Amino acid sequence: MEGIFQSVDLIHVDEVPTQADISKLDKEYFARFLENYYQQDLPGNAEQLKSMLNNMGLAAGNYLNLAGLMLFGKAPQFVKPAFICKAIHFPGNDISVENYLDSEDFEGKIEDQFKGIMAFVLRCLQKRQAGQSVNALGVPEIPKIVFEELIVNALMHRDYFVSAPIRLFVYADKIELISPGHLPNHLTIFKIEAGNSNIRNQILASFAFKGILPYRGLGSGIRRAITDWPNISFVDDREGNQFKVTVYRSYDPEIARLTQIKGVSESVCPKTSIVKLLGNDPKASYENLAKQMDVSASTIKRLLQELKNEGKIERIGSKRGGAWKVLT
Repeated sequence: MEGIFQSVDLIHVDEVPTQADISKLDKEYFARFLENYYQQDLPGNAEQLKSMLNNMGLAAGNYLNLAGLMLFGKAPQFVKPAFICKAIHFPGNDISVENYLDSEDFEGKIEDQFKGIMAFVLRCLQKRQAGQSVNALGVPEIPKIVFEELIVNALMHRDYFVSAPIRLFVYADKIELISPGHLPNHLTIFKIEAGNSNIRNQILASFAFKGILPYRGLGSGIRRAITDWPNISFVDDREGNQFKVTVYRSYDPEIARLTQIKGVSESVCPKTSIVKLLGNDPKASYENLAKQMDVSASTIKRLLQELKNEGKIERIGSKRGGAWKVLT
């Protein structure tokens, strides 16, 4: 029912009052925000503060709404324990293993969660010398900006009507970020890859770009991530009510050996998989490839075009009656 009201713009979950009264505001944090963005001091008394929070859309009467709690509340996890991120780093490619390399829950304000998740991802990534001096710290195997965009997107656009955490799984061959809630309204994977957006949590989004998160609100985040790292796939799981982003890692056997990452025998990424599938079935359709790889048909079309441009495959014959030829 909430989704129906949300789809016709009658209600937004970040406007809904919580059980946290205004005393649960992190006044020091909120004061820094006011000073940094508005060059304004924190109001001197409780009534003025309440009036300000209500006027800014962060409270309803004496209670913080969800946006106010998640942006500026003290320990919001005590009020909304499901709105956190649970992260785990596996040694190989199997989620069923009993042992893991690292695990952590990230809770607190939106900014605290973002910083914690980013730090976790960056320490899980391999570092490459990339032409730098031996004293340099190294460059992450996947550009940092890719995860900035994807993590911000998860925090900003997850469905807060769904009482479930964001989940982050780091494997040897890929990194998965799973957000509660499928894409809103008529938004599709093809549309977000093209730069379209539909802001589900309008108050959260309106404050995020005011210095709280590296968020622009232009709908360009997904496109920017794909541009910097094309080996990304998206799954809009409407039945399971979740949205999954998979970032496929490049693979270097020597680095994997030195860092004792086990369980991977070769590079596993969308392009590699497509080439293998086409080798077995040169007449495979977009839909068939998409189904086998658990990605959208639009993602398959984009990756096939990239493989053609790279001279790895070519199309022989017509669209309907032709076939793919693997060149390398």
